[in-house]
Amino acid sequence: MNGPAINEEFLQQLETLQTIVKNNVAGLFGGNHQSKTFGSSCEFADYRDYIAGDDITKIDWNAYARFEKLYLKLYLDERQLHTRIYIDASRSMGYGKGGKDIQAIRTAAALTYLSINEMDKVSVYVIHGDKIEELFTGLLGKDAYFAAIDKFNGIVFDGDCRISDAILPSTVGYGDGLSIIISDFLTDNNFEDAIDYLAGKKRDILCVQILSAEELNPTARGKMHFFDSEATSKYYRKNINKDILAAYKAAVEYSTGRVRDFCHSREADYMLVPANESLYKVFFDKLVGEGVLK
Repeated sequence: MNGPAINEEFLQQLETLQTIVKNNVAGLFGGNHQSKTFGSSCEFADYRDYIAGDDITKIDWNAYARFEKLYLKLYLDERQLHTRIYIDASRSMGYGKGGKDIQAIRTAAALTYLSINEMDKVSVYVIHGDKIEELFTGLLGKDAYFAAIDKFNGIVFDGDCRISDAILPSTVGYGDGLSIIISDFLTDNNFEDAIDYLAGKKRDILCVQILSAEELNPTARGKMHFFDSEATSKYYRKNINKDILAAYKAAVEYSTGRVRDFCHSREADYMLVPANESLYKVFFDKLVGEGVLK
C-alpha cells in the first residue's frame, strides 16, 4: 500500500459525501431502522390471534366487537442497528497498481462513517487466514469514529483469506443490522457458507468485490510468468495472445457472476468495484444502482 489510505483529502471527501447523501437519498440502506421483530414502539405492524398468557393491554377490543374473536396488536420494535464490516486482508488484495487494498479500506471507512451518521453501532474486522481480528467494535458517534479511523491505515495485507472459516465461528448478532464483506473473492476457498450463515441469522448482507484494472482489463502481451500472490509455488507461464485474453475475460465474467448470482440467490446485495473507482462513483453509480442506497 503506497501511503496511508485514510488522509486529510479522504476525510474531506467523506464530509462532502455525507452532505450529498443526506440531501439526495432517504438514508443509508433505505433508512429503515425497524427490526424484523415485534416490540413496543408506537408504529402498528400487524395482528395475530390472542394466546393465553399474552398481554391483555394489547388486545384490540374494537376488532373483538366486530369479529367476536380476540386479536393482539403487534408493533414494530425500533432499535439501534449494528453494522459489521469484514475486510479481506490477504496478499492478493495488494495486487495491481490501482490499489485494491486502498479501495477496500476507503470503502469500509466510508460505509462506517455513513452508518455512524445513521446513529448505528459499527464493528470492523480484518480477516487473516481463518481468523477474524477486531479493528474496533461497537463504535458509536463521530467523535469515536475520528478517534479510531487511523486504525484503518494499520491493516497489513498478507497471507491468504478463508472467509467462511473465519466468519462462521464468530458472533454476528441476530437480525440486528447489516453485514458487509469486502474482498476480491478470488479464492478457491469457500465463501458461500459465510453468506448462508449471515442470511440464517436474518442479517442484511452486502458483498463488495474489488478488482484491479489489471484483473478486469489485462494489457499483458507476449511471454509472461505469473505467480499466485498467496501461494507462490503456484504459477502460470504462457504466451499471452488474443485467444488467451479472451479466455481470461470469460473466466473473470464467470467468477464475478458466480459471486453475484450466489448473493442474489440469498437476497444479499452485491457490488463490483474497480480498484481505481472514485468514492463518489462507488456510492452513487454502484450503491444507488444496486438499490442499497435509496
